[in-house]
Amino acid sequence: MTTLVLTVVGSDRSGIVASVADAVAAHGGNWENSQLAELAGAFAGIVEVSVPAESADPLRAALAGLDGLHTVAVQAGTDAAPRPHQDLVLHVLGNDHPGIVRELSSALSAHGVSIERMTTETRDAAMAGGRLFQATVVATAPADVDIAAVAAEIERLAAEIQVDVTLD
Repeated sequence: MTTLVLTVVGSDRSGIVASVADAVAAHGGNWENSQLAELAGAFAGIVEVSVPAESADPLRAALAGLDGLHTVAVQAGTDAAPRPHQDLVLHVLGNDHPGIVRELSSALSAHGVSIERMTTETRDAAMAGGRLFQATVVATAPADVDIAAVAAEIERLAAEIQVDVTLD
C-alpha cells in the first residue's frame, strides 16, 4: 500500500467529503486520518489515505476532476519511524490583537517544538467589549528539549503580549 496525503480546498457545499471518499474507495483505498473544517464559507481538509501502489496515479487523476473543489493536492506520505518526543498542549486566551500566533509559533519553533494541531477562534468579549482570542495548540518537542525552558519562555512571552497561557 502507498500512503498519500490529500489537501482538499473548495467552497463549502454538501457532499464534498462524500465525493473524495467515493474516489478513494473506487480506487481500493482506505481513509486513514483526517482534519476537515468549514470556515467562512470555505471548506478545507487534509486527509491521509492508503491505496494500492498501482492505484495512486489513477486516484490522483480522479481527485483532480472532482466538481467544486478549487485545489486537490496529492503528495506521497512518509513512513518514517516515530522519534522519541514530548507532547505539549497550550491553551491561550486574551484580548485579540495582531501577532499572537506569530509570537507564540516563533517561540515554539526557536526551541525545536513542532505544532501538530492548532485551533484558533475570536469571539466577542461578553462583559468587557472588544474581541477575545482563544487557541489550543498541540505540539511535540524532541525528547532532549528542556520543557522547563520552553515553559519559561512561553510564560515570559504571554506576559509581554498580554495573554493567558496554560501549558499541559
